[in-house]
Amino acid sequence: MKRLILSVLIGALAVFLLIQLVPYGRQHTNPPVIQDPNWATPEAHQLAQRACYDCHSNETVWPWYSNIAPISWLIAHDVDEGRQVLNFSDWTGSSRSGEGRGEIPEVIQENQMPPPYYVLLHPTARLTSQEKQTLITGLP
Repeated sequence: MKRLILSVLIGALAVFLLIQLVPYGRQHTNPPVIQDPNWATPEAHQLAQRACYDCHSNETVWPWYSNIAPISWLIAHDVDEGRQVLNFSDWTGSSRSGEGRGEIPEVIQENQMPPPYYVLLHPTARLTSQEKQTLITGLP
């Protein structure tokens, strides 16, 4: 029984080490900011930076655990998808009318954004009801 447990642990460690070689999720790039939105208030901008910018801008802060697979894969996927749907760092004509733009107030009010799993790891991203309203009314 001990031998089986040891074999399983060694196998799991080997798999963990091997998946570290998968390149996806390792390249943590922040492309240049093209155009910031014209925020209605500095407070709304600060709230968006605190709760939204890690996934919805080119100003992502990549935590240490974003270098460890398979977590790195999930984070890279979330950032890639978040930037495609809505990118505050590329607030040009196409991004202003993109699919994510019109949904911002709704997803904030319904607690879909920031996602609960993100808030667990980033408690400063949690928005109070008043902060949500400030962000929504201050949207560009």
